Amino acid sequence: MPTFAYQAINEKGETLKGHIEAESADAAADLLAGRGVLPSRIQERNRGRQRRSFPALERWFSHIPTADLILFTKQFSTLFRAGVPMMSMLDILAAQTENPRLERVITTMRQAIKEGAQLYDAFRQHPGVFSPLYCAMIHAGEVSGSLPKVMERLKYILEHEQKVRSDIRSAMFYPAFVLAMLVVAFVILLAFVLPKFVTILSRSGVALPLPTQIAMGIYQFMATYGALLLAAALVAFLAAFFYLRTDQGRFTRDYMLIQSPIIGPVVVKSAMSRFSSIFSILQSSGIAILEAMTILSATIGNAAIAREFERIRELLEEGRGIAAPLKKARYFTPMVVNMVAVGEESGNLDEMLQEVATHYDEELEYAIKKMTNALGPILIISLAVMVGFFAVAIFMPIADLTKMYH
Repeated sequence: MPTFAYQAINEKGETLKGHIEAESADAAADLLAGRGVLPSRIQERNRGRQRRSFPALERWFSHIPTADLILFTKQFSTLFRAGVPMMSMLDILAAQTENPRLERVITTMRQAIKEGAQLYDAFRQHPGVFSPLYCAMIHAGEVSGSLPKVMERLKYILEHEQKVRSDIRSAMFYPAFVLAMLVVAFVILLAFVLPKFVTILSRSGVALPLPTQIAMGIYQFMATYGALLLAAALVAFLAAFFYLRTDQGRFTRDYMLIQSPIIGPVVVKSAMSRFSSIFSILQSSGIAILEAMTILSATIGNAAIAREFERIRELLEEGRGIAAPLKKARYFTPMVVNMVAVGEESGNLDEMLQEVATHYDEELEYAIKKMTNALGPILIISLAVMVGFFAVAIFMPIADLTKMYH
């Protein structure tokens, strides 16, 4: 069994060094974690870990997965609670991470803090890694002196968001896969199978029935204008790509998603869950409502709903409470508005919002299942129609040919 040299931090912030036997570096980390220590470096004896880095490529192609960001947040909180000095803590976090980009970000943050920057400013210098919500929470924790508690809340938000995205991706995988197979099957049947049958049948003198003529018309059109169609599709794709990168493009896309009969309820419930969860944590962290609206606008994940936060902020600046502006805004459900009003009147707004978040988490799971159940029959019917059409287009002339020779 391999032996690993390790360096770790215990609960008192003391640095420990030693050796441990394990099947792998991950297994060694698990064993050390079971002993109540946080490993900062694990290296197999007589086999140094080398990491080749290509910064230019990584800037374009690498990203920081949510799982890495969650682990960074958890380790940051643990080391901070243990009283590890900030410079040493960032050194440990940089050595511990397996993501080259995150390692460079942490190193840059360390340098900024060494030069006198506040922790919040060091995080804010990397908007591609740390969202406005993340930076605002760090700022609130730094000002209030409750940074470990804030980091725990950040970890909860990141884990919650990861779960929601994972559930939605899992629900959409099967419909997307079936749709892709439909397109592939259509192209294969139209471009390779049907023309060969028609050639054989044309030589035999059999009159082609209407379904076969329609299919051949589609094939001839695609064969004649295929290059033009591909060029037009490419231009349309690029136009849509750049349009969706604009504010108006994102608004149009998200508005259409909300209005769609099947996907719309999932989008709205996901937004209500995110709004309630994040707003609750912002309130309990002592962040002002106006600042919270700005943060929510940037992190809600839907441009159409984000515009409503701008209207809500304008009404709040006029001195109104939060419940009345929410009631006038679009997309916010009566339950959200009523619970916010109750929380505002009772002084327990963060608790009411957390209850709303819990409710909409359950509603979102149900809405995702309902969406999947609705898309399934639609895709099956589409598949049946396509297969039936080509079956008729192919077998009808074969039946006519059989009759001729009997």
